[in-house]
Amino acid sequence: MEEHFNKITKAGYEHIKSEIRDLEEARPNKIKILAAARALGDLSENAEYSAAKRDLRHLESRMRFLKKQLQYAKIYTPTDNDTVEIGKTVTLEFMDDHSTDTYEIVGTPEVDIEHNKISIASPIGAALLNHHSGDEVQVSAPGLTYQIKIVKVTK
Repeated sequence: MEEHFNKITKAGYEHIKSEIRDLEEARPNKIKILAAARALGDLSENAEYSAAKRDLRHLESRMRFLKKQLQYAKIYTPTDNDTVEIGKTVTLEFMDDHSTDTYEIVGTPEVDIEHNKISIASPIGAALLNHHSGDEVQVSAPGLTYQIKIVKVTK
């Protein structure tokens, strides 16, 4: 049964719970806007009604999606070693140009490229998983393959 759950960090789990709370708080206002737009009359040519209905559907759809994410999430606590796993921060050296970058390895539901959070399902994350500081690994991404060195792994 364990394989049916998505590993996620505690911070990622809490972030999703927070987003659900925010959406639940916004929902009554969206319903009021929809009711006010419905009161304007002919629904077939009522742009406000269509927009309000779409916005409410989007909000409810996002809430359902996030609740499913939590339903199938399992908080993962990383170990106290230098093994790359969910919840660890990894500094890498790209062997082609010797540039470095630092990423947090996270569960799939909490990916955020803008904040350097990559999942174990990404090409880099999958290549790094279960490796250690000092290891060189090959990353196979669509259309290219390259080498990276794990400089440092921290919790």
